[in-house]
Amino acid sequence: METTPQCTNPTRYYSFDDSENGTLLPGLPDDLAQRCLSSLSPSLLFSVCHPWRRLLYFPSFPPFFSLYVLFSPLHGPTTTNPVPGGIDPQNSIEFFSFDPISSSWTPLPTPPQNPPLHLLHRHPSFLSRNLPIQSLTVSNHLVLIAATTHKLFPALSSPLVFHPESNSWFYGPQISTPRRWCVTGSAQGAVYMASGVGSHYQGDIARSMERWDLNKKRESWGWENKAPLKDGRFSREEVEAVGYRGKLCMVNVKGNAVKEGAVYDVELDKWEEMPQGMVAGWNGPAATMDEDVIYVIDEVKGRLSIYDGEKDCWEKVIELEQLKRAEQITAGRGKICAISAKGEKIIVVDVRDKPARFWEVAPPPGMEVVAVHVLPRMISRQH
Repeated sequence: METTPQCTNPTRYYSFDDSENGTLLPGLPDDLAQRCLSSLSPSLLFSVCHPWRRLLYFPSFPPFFSLYVLFSPLHGPTTTNPVPGGIDPQNSIEFFSFDPISSSWTPLPTPPQNPPLHLLHRHPSFLSRNLPIQSLTVSNHLVLIAATTHKLFPALSSPLVFHPESNSWFYGPQISTPRRWCVTGSAQGAVYMASGVGSHYQGDIARSMERWDLNKKRESWGWENKAPLKDGRFSREEVEAVGYRGKLCMVNVKGNAVKEGAVYDVELDKWEEMPQGMVAGWNGPAATMDEDVIYVIDEVKGRLSIYDGEKDCWEKVIELEQLKRAEQITAGRGKICAISAKGEKIIVVDVRDKPARFWEVAPPPGMEVVAVHVLPRMISRQH
């Protein structure tokens, strides 16, 4: 994200008069004016005049980055026909983008409804936990890869993908065995899925590893088998595989519990042990910045740390009360975005500043944050 939105600002929805067709820079053709203005910060362009503000959302103008968020309505999806047993088969997830320049939320286009999308976040049989909806980003795409239906079956037979540049959804290649509670991650432009549980537990699925390479042409897309895990210990819950210098790093249990780590070398197609210092300090949600550094939040202490590969240790960046019990984090553009306890808000930490500074982003009313990602802004906005 490019600016510092303030948590006290209400969510704003802008609708400007398109009849105001002022020139960008008097005396210059628009294409040359765009080149001149592209060096200015988006927040400055937004604040000067309406023509400059609209320029920010032109397809030809360099995009700034926004938050893409999966929300669950706090009171479930709206329905006029109650379902016996209290389980609504409708999709219980909504998709929004947060524009950090205007501090406004915008819903994403409706995902394709063939097949119908059923992503369940809460189930009356699981009072103490929510059901995971696993998503990631790869090559400036948002990818939903695993979730659960109201009948407790895998919800996605193919990855559901949103592309901000074209403002459109599409499905990726069919997954050989749809699953949930699996390992998901991305590295070098490819999506990886490992372990997990299908309609029921199977040992070979719990040890499997597959890759979908988005670098290939779309007609060549498909899932290819990779080196399997040594056992099925990574199928107990959703696991994030964090890209780090040509490898995927993961632990099999969340939080401060005793855990096992694993590292997958994407070039050698080989599994290896996780360094002791890395696994010892992996005490909460983790994320990669440009696949070059790893950040982790100790969910008990609220401490954000960065991994030092040479010393095999974690170094403190900042410790905040607001980061305690953080549920998920993402990293991008020099910032860490963390979902606070119970999905009440998003904490943004600018790690480029010394000392690091932070601010909060409130969700739309009545929404619980499920997942957050950083991607280029959508282009089809009217400002």
